[in-house]
Amino acid sequence: MLTLYKIALAPALLLQGSHLRRTALRLPEAAGPRSGLFGAAGDTAAAPLRLLFVGDSSAAGVGVDWQHEAMPHQAAEIVASRLNRPVHWQLLAKSGANTWEAAGLLRAHERELEFELHHPFDIVVTALGVNDVTSQHSARRFVADYASLLQAVRERTGAFRAVVSGLPPMRSLPAAPQPLRWYLGQCASRLDQALHRFCASDANLRFVSLGWAKAHEMAADKFHPGKGQYRQWAEMVAEQVIALVQLSPSSIGPSAAAVEFNRYESTRVS
Repeated sequence: MLTLYKIALAPALLLQGSHLRRTALRLPEAAGPRSGLFGAAGDTAAAPLRLLFVGDSSAAGVGVDWQHEAMPHQAAEIVASRLNRPVHWQLLAKSGANTWEAAGLLRAHERELEFELHHPFDIVVTALGVNDVTSQHSARRFVADYASLLQAVRERTGAFRAVVSGLPPMRSLPAAPQPLRWYLGQCASRLDQALHRFCASDANLRFVSLGWAKAHEMAADKFHPGKGQYRQWAEMVAEQVIALVQLSPSSIGPSAAAVEFNRYESTRVS
């Protein structure tokens, strides 16, 4: 049904999308360090918890001025405080990246990560999906790309557990006019639901819904989270990171990411 609406609304969607790309306010990524350590390693017998954040412009903190106001920095700080444990965090993020392109960030920053891999990461936190909507990726491809990304993260960094952020409610995106806003909202909802189901199939994954985000609390570009939204998001991510830390070690077996990626690849080849 959504495909029929896309065809019927194509002239308006193309015109509005082109206008939005030309006129949208473009904010920079948040300034400041993209890695750090909370809590001195000598303060406790516990080894530092190592968190890797991978994502798009929202992970990079577009909408706030400084990294300490963005989600990754705040989430790592909250986890360290609540666990009373040192937390080392690192951010790999690029504005405009979709989920498939995010895997390229791992390859592009492999040398940067080389030192870190002497002490593998424990948990990866992802923030992706909006650019998959604007790239018009199907829910099936989106989930397969997410599975591929998580597999790459696990193979390259050792992080077997992940906190996966859902998509924001693009149906209320103030930067986009109607009917483009409605259409993007429908597409985002499809991808968000598929991602939620995917995460529910793997005990090593935790899903963080962003469906609570309100339009009037967004940044000046009316597209990215505002300062308060980044704080709330960080609180929710920290809660799920702590939940994963408290899990007993999982048994070795095929992850949902591996199963989903292999299923998608087999259907593409056949």
